[in-house]
Amino acid sequence: MIQKTMKKIALIYSFRSNKTAAVAKKIKSLWEDKIHELDIETLTVEQFVEFENYILGVPTWFDGELPSYWDEFVPAMEDMDLTGRKFAIFGNGDQVNYPENFGDAVGIMAEIIESLGGTIIGYTSSKGYVFEKSQSLVGERFCGLLLDFENQPKQNEERVVSWIESLKKEFQ
Repeated sequence: MIQKTMKKIALIYSFRSNKTAAVAKKIKSLWEDKIHELDIETLTVEQFVEFENYILGVPTWFDGELPSYWDEFVPAMEDMDLTGRKFAIFGNGDQVNYPENFGDAVGIMAEIIESLGGTIIGYTSSKGYVFEKSQSLVGERFCGLLLDFENQPKQNEERVVSWIESLKKEFQ
């Protein structure tokens, strides 16, 4: 039987976003040989389209917004056909101080990707979180991995490890 080999995965995030970068480094350490890191702040369309599998670091800024560096790349994405490409999204949020838009950026990015034909993978449970609303919530699950460094930092490691184990199956 011929085993299908997994394609390289683009891990795209801001290298200057400390918390997001810390999560990205953990992801890379758990999946060293398949990850190619790219800085969203210098990413080109040519680099982006080289991949079929993506992990995106998209923290929520302010009152539920995309970070400016993602906001600046979205217009370039709008001309792309992402059909056949898989995307997993992780992001940081603060469910205590921003309970009405906890982790919204993950949901905003997922909506953009799906509107361009991309497939979102890596859904996670919303159990254990306390918030009012989130654009990342689809039914009872988040459309990615949400982490809260301010209020649940001790749970981040376990959540990342569990998420990566599920992604290894979904990226096949």
